[in-house]
Amino acid sequence: MKTSKQIRNLAQGAVIAALYAVLTYVAAAANLAYGPVQFRFSEALTVLPVFTPTAIPGLTLGCLLSNLASPLGMVDWVFGTAATLLAAIGTRAAAKVEWNGIPVLAPLPPVLANTVIVGLEVACLSDAGAFAWSNFSWAAFGAGALSVGLGEFAVCYVLGLPLLLALRRTGAADKIFANH
Repeated sequence: MKTSKQIRNLAQGAVIAALYAVLTYVAAAANLAYGPVQFRFSEALTVLPVFTPTAIPGLTLGCLLSNLASPLGMVDWVFGTAATLLAAIGTRAAAKVEWNGIPVLAPLPPVLANTVIVGLEVACLSDAGAFAWSNFSWAAFGAGALSVGLGEFAVCYVLGLPLLLALRRTGAADKIFANH
């Protein structure tokens, strides 16, 4: 029985990773996935750790796969993926904080993690697109963090929270993520 549960968890994580990557590439086709203005539809999935811990590695792997196409290259592979990992862990922890039965803080960790970490990445870019700490300025960080943060807030709360509520209301979360 334990092997069956492990296979189910692995499959769930893989499906989440694939969905995240595909949705990010859709956003990239509209020039919304990378850079100072981001509106990754995939970030709506960051609410899934509310239902299952398997979403944490799934989202992290999906982000890594997505960031392989990032113009920031290895910097985004490491820091962008780390932001998603921290966000997913934070979402899982915030799931317990509810208001009227709604985990209103669950979408917040992705907003905060991406605002700070991706905002820092954007602030360290040169005009030529090269990453260097010497390029950092507080003004660039503020502008990048605000831009990324607003996009992340919109996706996580306008798309992610309704997704979470729909999965709960329809009972789909119980069927999809049973045994967690």
